[in-house]
Amino acid sequence: MAIRLFIDGAAGTTGLEIRARLQGRSEFDLIVLDEAQRKHESARREALHAADIAILCLPDDAARDAVRLADGAATRIIDASSAHRVAKGWAYGFPEIVGHEKIANAKLVSNPGCYPTGFLALVAPLVQEGLLPADWPFTVNAVSGYSGGGNALIDRFQSEPQIAYRAYGLGLGHKHLAEMQTHAGLRHAPVFSPAVVPAHRGMVVDVPLPLSAMSACADVASLRAALVAHFEASAVVRVDMAEMPPAELLLRTDAAPWDGMRLYVFGSADGSQARLVARLDNLGKGASGAAIQNLNIMCSLPETTGLRL
Repeated sequence: MAIRLFIDGAAGTTGLEIRARLQGRSEFDLIVLDEAQRKHESARREALHAADIAILCLPDDAARDAVRLADGAATRIIDASSAHRVAKGWAYGFPEIVGHEKIANAKLVSNPGCYPTGFLALVAPLVQEGLLPADWPFTVNAVSGYSGGGNALIDRFQSEPQIAYRAYGLGLGHKHLAEMQTHAGLRHAPVFSPAVVPAHRGMVVDVPLPLSAMSACADVASLRAALVAHFEASAVVRVDMAEMPPAELLLRTDAAPWDGMRLYVFGSADGSQARLVARLDNLGKGASGAAIQNLNIMCSLPETTGLRL
């Protein structure tokens, strides 16, 4: 019997990408509301209660409202918003970090944010192994394609082609910080410098490390080896093992959807500095691809089914 699946917010960017990854998958029977029904609370409540699993592709307040509407149902939920990423009772949907079993057995799963996905993949395993200090004031420099900002930002970039670079979060206190700090096990929230570039999709997350100033820190080779070991079994996350860095890392305006993630560890010649870098698709492993991966795990299906790797 097919698994009944409802995507609340299916007309948004993340929802559309999830539906694209579900094309041709007979394991799921998709519950679809027309445009008028999507605006009616009673229709959404009925769909949420009828589904075996619901994926919420909504703004934070609307996601909280959807959870309220689903109250009393046996429906399992994957929330792609940031509303529940550090909430009690929710499993954090990053199987490579928290373990597959937690997601497989959870009723409530919160999909990670795109920027935190890159940051946590780089930092969390190394802090856990004691190779980076949990009390270090980490900084994060990151750029994303404009699709990460939803329809409003997509429209802005497409209507204002003269925008070459958009730095934001200048008041600090970005909503991703609690997620980064909590799931990396850090004493301090990192200083986060996000920006958007005129590409539809793609993301680079860069964590600089002044190794010589860190009293308790491994060398570059040990950091790389630890990440390789941590993600060795993953079919989604790969660690570049080359000791020599590439000449450049690129984001392309014509990039195809991609649900993987590539991690890099770069070091200076004298070993005094390092950069941990993650490259991913903000709509892939940073959003819709992660939701599909979590959906597969929750349904005891091969986790890469439907993913674009």
